[in-house]
Amino acid sequence: MNTHLGRLEQQILQIVCARGNATVREVLSGKEMHRMAYSTVMTTLDRIYKKGFLDRTKEGRAFRYWARCTSDEVIMFLAVSEILHWIKPAPRLNLSYFVDALAGQDERLLDELQTLVEKKRRELKP
Repeated sequence: MNTHLGRLEQQILQIVCARGNATVREVLSGKEMHRMAYSTVMTTLDRIYKKGFLDRTKEGRAFRYWARCTSDEVIMFLAVSEILHWIKPAPRLNLSYFVDALAGQDERLLDELQTLVEKKRRELKP
């Protein structure tokens, strides 16, 4: 799955994952979506389905949706997607900011980052 999800798509996908499965009405019943239009949620669920993140089955006149991956996989994908979206405009500069932020938070995170980078380099070598 290399498809970008917009903010609303991310939010609705997380709601479906948290519930296990949901119809449009069930998504709307949550406090996060109580003011959203039915048609907006329906269209967004359909887009997420077409991007391959959800499966669905007909239930009366509506569809019931569920995630095609685990909650942890969704969280990982969303995190990676956000990081790539943030880094893309100025990769070197933004990576520098990231390293500075880690150092400011906890110097041990820099050691952990270095270990992860070295591990990934070993994995990528032929």
